[in-house]
Amino acid sequence: MTLQEPKSMDECVYFSNRLIGKGKAKAWVLKEKCPKCGKALMGKPKDEKTGKPKIRATEYICPECNHTVEKQEYEDTLKINVKYTCPHCQHSGEVQFPFKWKGYQRLNEETGKKQAIKAVRFQCQKCKENIDITKKMK
Repeated sequence: MTLQEPKSMDECVYFSNRLIGKGKAKAWVLKEKCPKCGKALMGKPKDEKTGKPKIRATEYICPECNHTVEKQEYEDTLKINVKYTCPHCQHSGEVQFPFKWKGYQRLNEETGKKQAIKAVRFQCQKCKENIDITKKMK
């Protein structure tokens, strides 16, 4: 399976390129075409003053036909694509699965306490170990 990489960030709902321990992962979620007209990619509404997308918008809009879909409903239909090198066995692979942030518990190395994180989790195709791509921490 060969994954289609984005040519620009304008094609993506989400993009991340990061190191995970001794491994690495590049993950992206491509925008889907409008379910109504099928001509343009759905996107967040643009700010009238700056022309940039509104980051905290709660809906996605088609620029061609102005069809509106709620954010949660739209993001539930998307798939995340990941090219990775496993931090456990150094196996390189590609996976595609539904794009859903889920809550997980992990040990914080600095404080030694457990903390809840949001992440997308997938398994290495070779060693079956879990690999997490965490949401950006504040």
